[in-house]
Amino acid sequence: MLTAVGQIAPRGVYVCGTSGVSSSGLTVTLVKEAGSGDFALEAGALVLSDMGCCAIDEFDKVSSEHSSLLEAMEQQSISIAKGGLVCSLPARASVIAAANPAGGHYNKAKTVAENLKINSALLSRFDLIFILLDRPNADMDRFLSEHVMALHSGTKSDNSGAHIAAAAAAGDSSGGDSSTSIRQWLRLQPGEQIDAIPPALLRKYVAYARKYVHPRLSPDATKKLKQFYLELRQGHRAIDSTPITTRQLEALVRLAEARARAELREVVTENDAENVIEIMKYSLFQTYEDEEGMLDFGRSQMGTGTSRTNDIKRFVERLHKISEETYNNMFTYDMLLRTATEMNLRFSNFQDVIDKLNNQSYLIKKGPRSYQLMTY
Repeated sequence: MLTAVGQIAPRGVYVCGTSGVSSSGLTVTLVKEAGSGDFALEAGALVLSDMGCCAIDEFDKVSSEHSSLLEAMEQQSISIAKGGLVCSLPARASVIAAANPAGGHYNKAKTVAENLKINSALLSRFDLIFILLDRPNADMDRFLSEHVMALHSGTKSDNSGAHIAAAAAAGDSSGGDSSTSIRQWLRLQPGEQIDAIPPALLRKYVAYARKYVHPRLSPDATKKLKQFYLELRQGHRAIDSTPITTRQLEALVRLAEARARAELREVVTENDAENVIEIMKYSLFQTYEDEEGMLDFGRSQMGTGTSRTNDIKRFVERLHKISEETYNNMFTYDMLLRTATEMNLRFSNFQDVIDKLNNQSYLIKKGPRSYQLMTY
């Protein structure tokens, strides 16, 4: 996917994190010319992809160079002050990155930042985050295997994917209105043939749209985006939740303008705003969802911060410390609740937390509202 984006973008640069990418290779490096001895600037990937797209694969492997991307993704420019040279270079590039979770599998009990081992400040600069999980599906697995075998055998696969996508659309139709849902609109209909656009033509189309189309928000779209942003702010006023900032509002505006630019329209309509809000909600649901399928609003909007599992771990460590100080491993429910309150840990249902610790043999119930801490 990243390779295709780098090829189609008018100024696309593809970088792989496993190939020894440094901060200078991503931004700017200062070199000394052999002949004259003067200093010269050599542009990195982000500067070369100005007004284009920079695709970074294996993003988790460049963990030591994340700080160099903060300015480029926030200010759309890169400043340098080395060897007596002080200047600022434009880096107006869209960054698309792909990363693998630590340990080889994604743990939904942790947040996105904890899974990827990526700095939260950098992760919050991405407008959208999608979690691609490999869930077993008999129909999709069969279709994918037929497609791969057809590529290697040189034969053309049948159009069975249309029926599979149609069946999936029928299964998801109860979740929303198909007339306004962008997911239903993008699905392949039964018997529908795909007339793929040649890459060269699509490249020219994107270049034309970037250069000549500059959409403006309509009053209806402005009202729609503002209402969604205020709803996000209203839902994050709790003490244990991470606040929503204007960075999310700017992301909504950029996505809405890109949605209109894709159809060469100068005005962002209300339908464009609804499509962007649907995409943003899908990204939010994935980053908020925990291991039990519930929405944990204690996490931030882009999956940064700490998860509830980390809070429970700190709670158990505190209980062990109290047990060592008092030489007593028996706790009542009120003592456990008081300890959590002193640590500023606010769980939506504290009894469920105690039950979970009991099931995992951290706490053993000895009587009514009485628990014994297990020490190892």
